[in-house]
Amino acid sequence: MAATKKLSSLFPLFSLLCFISIFLLSLFIRAIPSLPNCQQRNCPLPQLDPLKFLETYRDTNIGFIGDSLNKNMFVSLFCTLKGVSSEVKKWRPAGADRGFTFLRYNLTIAYHRINLLVRYGRWSASDNGGELETLGFKEVIELMLMWFAPSKFDPVKSPKLFFENNLPVIPPIHPDVGLVKALKNMIVFVARGSRPGTIKFFRTQSPRHFEGVDWNQGGSCQRLQPLLPEQLSLQIVFQVEDLFSLKNNRINVEARMVNQHLYKALGESNFHVLDITRMSEFRADAHPATAGGKKHDDCMHWWLPGITDTWNDLFVTHLNGLKTRN
Repeated sequence: MAATKKLSSLFPLFSLLCFISIFLLSLFIRAIPSLPNCQQRNCPLPQLDPLKFLETYRDTNIGFIGDSLNKNMFVSLFCTLKGVSSEVKKWRPAGADRGFTFLRYNLTIAYHRINLLVRYGRWSASDNGGELETLGFKEVIELMLMWFAPSKFDPVKSPKLFFENNLPVIPPIHPDVGLVKALKNMIVFVARGSRPGTIKFFRTQSPRHFEGVDWNQGGSCQRLQPLLPEQLSLQIVFQVEDLFSLKNNRINVEARMVNQHLYKALGESNFHVLDITRMSEFRADAHPATAGGKKHDDCMHWWLPGITDTWNDLFVTHLNGLKTRN
């Protein structure tokens, strides 16, 4: 990677269903604390100072691990830093997507694409029988070890089976239980492979803004204004809750639902949670939609510049706070 020895390591972002992410740094996990003097409204969030960031984090590796949403955040940070330091070396190591080293500061940021937290595959019934066969599973079943909202899970028509040590978990467990198991397995895996002193962040779910129906049925996101004007009105709050409330259980409910299990699974680990969900729920206007000739509205990814720049503002603010306390 870089020509000189790195002194510290930061690794952000795993992902699940194009939503979840991880960063790596240390201390016991807790939700991102409130910013100093931060009130519920009009909370000042310092904008990332790229030159100060490069100076502060010399000789550091920062890794974004996950899917296209993590790439969104990676590109945002790279573009911000590239604006003040053009001496950059691009590299592409085996198994990784891409990386850039800012030579003057020996600071490397990299992106490694991985879409799932655990392996997935397919299973089909055996003529010789087995535990699953005795439960009535006879057809080929897709083993998608990822999260799906209960509304998308049918234990008969589209069961999701989980395996441990190559053996099926019997009786079959619900996807939310499987998600917690997968997260806990990930925690152990990362702990074993992380360098001492690595700081670990896990980004919460990035909300979608499909309205009407889901993406594969023609759902759209054609709003031109965010759901957050200068003065937060009750009407706007009701609009957000209508889209994301667990009680309503509508199209975009997965973000908050997964976050519940995320906090449960990571609560006793040494991950920090970077909570970007609530702030992003208001930005119904910030998706590409049909731009670029897409056949359906993209209401999941984000424009750049855009909300992912704010995610990095939050990340760096919290990171600076950890550095100060340590």
